Amino acid sequence: MASFNKVILMGNLTRDPETRVTASGLTICKLGLAVSRVYSTKDGERKEETTFVDIDAFGKQAEVITKYMRKGKPIHVEGRLRLDQWEGQDGQKRSKLSVVLENFQFVGGRDDGDSSGGGYERSSPPARDTKESKPAADFDNSDDTLDEDVPF
Repeated sequence: MASFNKVILMGNLTRDPETRVTASGLTICKLGLAVSRVYSTKDGERKEETTFVDIDAFGKQAEVITKYMRKGKPIHVEGRLRLDQWEGQDGQKRSKLSVVLENFQFVGGRDDGDSSGGGYERSSPPARDTKESKPAADFDNSDDTLDEDVPF
């Protein structure tokens, strides 16, 4: 059976990124994201619903997020859902859905005064007819590629 696991979110950080480095040198960054949805009830009442999502970033992406992001800043995230399961101290089985970050883009400018933003996409094998590009953030990732010919 085929399956697909893709999440796209845009929201604001609920806390400063929490970063650690493993013994092998891998940087891991944990962040919280608040994603809001505004809707109207059938009575015409306007309501807002906020969902809080835990996100894990790894490697260079984790380093860049740690350097540039703070609580309250907006970010666009693409990733995949992961189910963590464990047994609590009380013996009960517990589980939690979280997102493993695969790509992200900053939203807003350095001072949130403009709409330009940088981003980072995890390196993948180059696609046909690609052009090297650098993200707008101040880091070098010369392996990134940008497709200029969209096939539809």
